[in-house]
Amino acid sequence: MEQKIHEISGQNIVEIISDEIEISSVQESLDMMASVYYSEASGMVIYKRNLSPEFFELKSGLAGEILLKFSNYHMKLSIVGDFSNYKSSSLKAFIVECNRGKQFFFVADIEAALQKMTS
Repeated sequence: MEQKIHEISGQNIVEIISDEIEISSVQESLDMMASVYYSEASGMVIYKRNLSPEFFELKSGLAGEILLKFSNYHMKLSIVGDFSNYKSSSLKAFIVECNRGKQFFFVADIEAALQKMTS
């Protein structure tokens, strides 16, 4: 796993680069936050491929628990990927609501992630 730091407008955003699933539990999300903490990061960018498929099954509760931890620690999170293949209307509504806010974003590319997180 590589951590790339983007410094934009005085903010450090850490991009997690990996081809493997890095987060499949709440504890793993906390460990990931702890690892970027030392970069004085205000946000993290992770790719859809780095999240367990269970994250996108809202009834599992994993997405809610993980986002709650990010909220509790005041860290923004952008998830980069193509979400159009999901059929769940609940998940689609969840993504729309997250994108309306200022802390969690589901976006198509790293440029959009960085723009959302620093505006």
